[in-house]
Amino acid sequence: MVEIRREPFGAFDGQPVTNYHLSNRHGLRVEILTYGGVIRAVWAPDRAGTLANVALGFGDLAGYRRNNSPFFGCITGRYANRLAGGRFTLDGETWQLARNVGDNHLHGGLRGFDKYVWDADEVHDGDFAGVRLTRTSPDGEEGYPGALRTSVTYRLDEENRLAIDYRAETDRPTILNLTNHAYWNLAGEGSGSIEDHVLWLAASRYTPVDAEQIPTGDLAAVAGTPFDFTTPMAIGARIRQDDPQLLMSRGYDHNFVFDREAGDASLIEGVRLHHPSSGRTLTVSTTEPGVQVYTGNFLDGSFAGSSGRAYRQGDAIALETQHFPDSPHHPDFPTTVLRPGEVFQSTTVFALSS
Repeated sequence: MVEIRREPFGAFDGQPVTNYHLSNRHGLRVEILTYGGVIRAVWAPDRAGTLANVALGFGDLAGYRRNNSPFFGCITGRYANRLAGGRFTLDGETWQLARNVGDNHLHGGLRGFDKYVWDADEVHDGDFAGVRLTRTSPDGEEGYPGALRTSVTYRLDEENRLAIDYRAETDRPTILNLTNHAYWNLAGEGSGSIEDHVLWLAASRYTPVDAEQIPTGDLAAVAGTPFDFTTPMAIGARIRQDDPQLLMSRGYDHNFVFDREAGDASLIEGVRLHHPSSGRTLTVSTTEPGVQVYTGNFLDGSFAGSSGRAYRQGDAIALETQHFPDSPHHPDFPTTVLRPGEVFQSTTVFALSS
């Protein structure tokens, strides 16, 4: 039976922050903060049963509150990833959002969903237990129209699966793209490069970007390029190739398009990440149409993680299941529009094995 315990984790704006510990009988343990919905740690056994924390994070709340914090483990929204010019047009009206990465909008703006304390309730079922986080983003927050009522539920089961269920409703037409920004290193956080990890993606296309990391609008084939992970490949095998997309991004920082029918929102297995030395494998299933693969290209050693070790370039990989970046500017991309009376629902499942 999955157990839940709680401990205080400081306070923000006068609100106490709680760290929820979810653990099952196999030893898998997940820590979830009410601040930003952060996945602070995931303790997983290797093939010998030895536990290691495979998710990057900080030892205290101060790390997450830094202005230049790299979104370790948090809920990103209202709109995850980038929006060109920090603006979008909906129903003939243009909305100007906060610009927090050059002239563009990233991960919800200056104060996105990652920088709030969420309300929390424990959830229990025969097969799982977890925590449901809820928050209402008021009309106009960071420039977005509509009051957005959002819940994000983390649930752990006895099969070593951590599921994240997203749900949202609005009172005005708006746009929405929610994900979690966990950084993974299956050898253990702070242990060094993930270039020896082997990655498989059910994605024969990706969305190339310009110099500002904004999608060009193309859905390019991965075949014959360093972006082809349709056959399992070590991350480091081609990451240093002289490819314009890799050079601009200093590695992988691209949205991959899952091979699924348009409009299909069923749960599919889209990602497998394997670490040969430890035997750990992370399998990601999702209802989302894409995944942003980011190889920690801008980690520069200025952040010390929960183990006290510095995080450097390439020390982790983020697998952000999502709708596509900058979708409002690309009519051929899956829509991110949410209207009153509609319910946004999405599920991503991280399964760990060894």
